[in-house]
Amino acid sequence: MITSERKVDGYDGVSPFPRTATPKPGPGPATRIQVGLTGSIVLLPFVALGFAIWLAWGHGVTVTDLVLAVLLYLVTGFGVTVGFHRLLTHGSFAARPWLRVALAVAGSMSFQGNVLDWVAVHRRHHAFTDRPGDPHSPYRYGTSLRGQLRGLAHSHLGWLFRNDPTPADRYARDVLADPALVRVARAFPALCALSLALPFLAGWAISGGLYGGLTAFLWAGLIRVFLLQHVTWSVNSLCHVIGSRPFTTRRHDRSTNLWPLALPSFGESWHNGHHSDPTCARHGLGPHETDISAGLISLFERLGWVTDVRWPDPGRVEQRRRHEADAPGGARTPA
Repeated sequence: MITSERKVDGYDGVSPFPRTATPKPGPGPATRIQVGLTGSIVLLPFVALGFAIWLAWGHGVTVTDLVLAVLLYLVTGFGVTVGFHRLLTHGSFAARPWLRVALAVAGSMSFQGNVLDWVAVHRRHHAFTDRPGDPHSPYRYGTSLRGQLRGLAHSHLGWLFRNDPTPADRYARDVLADPALVRVARAFPALCALSLALPFLAGWAISGGLYGGLTAFLWAGLIRVFLLQHVTWSVNSLCHVIGSRPFTTRRHDRSTNLWPLALPSFGESWHNGHHSDPTCARHGLGPHETDISAGLISLFERLGWVTDVRWPDPGRVEQRRRHEADAPGGARTPA
């Protein structure tokens, strides 16, 4: 379907997005409530980080808190990368129904929005990458220094507070048609509460005291949420501005590979590789590009839990690889 956003003419890849592509001003009451909730989800983990640093200065961090934080980071992180992203957004593989739901639940516990909204926004991002219509492009305000700084802030956090809804009935009809996933989406607030309750209860049970539960809530709850949120948002922002671009992508698409984020993002920061072939189950297409999410999908495949995995095709990878003779910049041969 061709939407009105595709009809924006005259975009040259360097100018600010036309005003016709910006959201309507003046959020209503419902939007103000949503902004308030979003602000709480963003700010509370940040405040918790400052408190945790102060607390650790005098008391350190317990092994229990760190182990719980790592375990929940893995569970919720894979829920986003393998579940929300590679399975539900791009259909990189087919999974058994129970695994689809389990991954959707795990991703919902990351505090990054319900599964319907997440899938819809990401598909819209791919439909209009770095062009008018992209909900979180760092090029919204142009390519000048001031525009880039403003664009980075927008792509990392600012887009969350804009009155720019992405309709699930347009971009996520398949998810909307799955009753189990709709129930998971509706349970998002409860799953967020569970995401914080689990480390608190585990910390209390393991330590035998309330203080142990509170420190686990802090480190394995709020700070774990903070870290995963900002790693994910860095793929939206940094992985469109800095890094390498070894593969051709659609016109104006400036997605990059950023190796320092490869481990904490579970392979999502091989973003240029992903944008060159969005349905591929592996994003790290080079021999030394670690992609932990692809490794988990491979394990699921060996266990018989997933099928029809779209692994990289060597010929297709080579066809999309940029060579020295290729023109640099965002204008490339359309995919």
